[in-house]
Amino acid sequence: MLTLDKIYHASYVLKDVIRPTDMIKAGNLSDECEIYLKTENLQVTGAFKARGAYYKISQLTEEEKKKGVIACSAGNHAQGVALAAARHNIKALICIPNSAPISKVEATKSYGAEVCLVEGTYDDAHDKSVELQKETGATFIHPFDDEMVIAGQGTIGLEILDQLPDVDAVIVPIGGGGLISGVAYAVKSLNPNVKVYGVQSAGAPSMYLSLASNCIETLDSVNTFADGIAVKTPGELTFELCKKYVDEIITVTDDEVATAILTLIEKQKLISEGAGAVAVAAALFGKLPVKGKKVCCLVSGGNIDVTILSRVIDRGLQKTGRLAEFTIALTDKPGELQAVSKIISKLGANVVAVSHDRADLNTDINSCYLRLSLETRNHEHIQKIKEELAKKGYHIVQ
Repeated sequence: MLTLDKIYHASYVLKDVIRPTDMIKAGNLSDECEIYLKTENLQVTGAFKARGAYYKISQLTEEEKKKGVIACSAGNHAQGVALAAARHNIKALICIPNSAPISKVEATKSYGAEVCLVEGTYDDAHDKSVELQKETGATFIHPFDDEMVIAGQGTIGLEILDQLPDVDAVIVPIGGGGLISGVAYAVKSLNPNVKVYGVQSAGAPSMYLSLASNCIETLDSVNTFADGIAVKTPGELTFELCKKYVDEIITVTDDEVATAILTLIEKQKLISEGAGAVAVAAALFGKLPVKGKKVCCLVSGGNIDVTILSRVIDRGLQKTGRLAEFTIALTDKPGELQAVSKIISKLGANVVAVSHDRADLNTDINSCYLRLSLETRNHEHIQKIKEELAKKGYHIVQ
């Protein structure tokens, strides 16, 4: 059974291994509440997962250590297991979905673990690891549904209360539920008045739906760039702990998460992966009753795939009205592009891309489409530009 003593013991075991990550006041993120960031994105291996994996492996018997360990992961747990196995001189085999970022796969290999790429999602990797565990006899290190792993993650709850004793609410990302189970258990055991809220991706709401129906739900599929929380089925142990200790679970969209990532980069100079930014997204978009409260958002990881970071930033810019795209129907004659540019320039927007299309079959023979990408200030600025173009007789198609 999970106990507070076990979490304190995990904290003792981990004190020379993990980093007690900073609690950063982020007063510029919201006018509605006082936000603090628990920066597990700056943890060893770039995510909180090292805590639970290391504590679990540290408690194995010598006989179990000789047989090695096996795990499944979307990437962050893999690195935690690989690090812990290397520190204990244990052989590690880790199944990772082939959709996981290359950076996470390569980081796992760098710690000396053997990686088995599995086609599909985290759940497919889980099934493969269970199959291999039976063949090898290695100890399976579950990423979330294990009391030792949960106890390791619960050490974050101890740190939060130590760093921010008067916290009103803690917002935590949820995939399979290991992180929030440990944090909620620790926080509620020490201060039942603190609210603990969970956040899932709208494209992978397994725990959200499970609590709503009061039974464990398995999703047919998941669809989110927040790969660290793309879990089809929550854990049995984590489901029960969430039911008992978590006050509410909500979901956020990928666009909201992209906005949160962009906001953390611009305003806090912090890099977060999708899963790590969902708590911040929930606070930014008013998804939870935290107005006027002192809130800790747990930024659970920073291992974002750099190949999609630019796309995430672009989506965040569009969501906040900082990037706009217009398609304008024009008469194809000299001076039209200059006239449009003059209007946009006068209103303070910056053109970053131009496409001039005469070949579209939906236009008149003497017409064309002008497609523009603009850097803008906000949605009000975009609307003002549209109104001025319309006032000058230009037809905006989209």
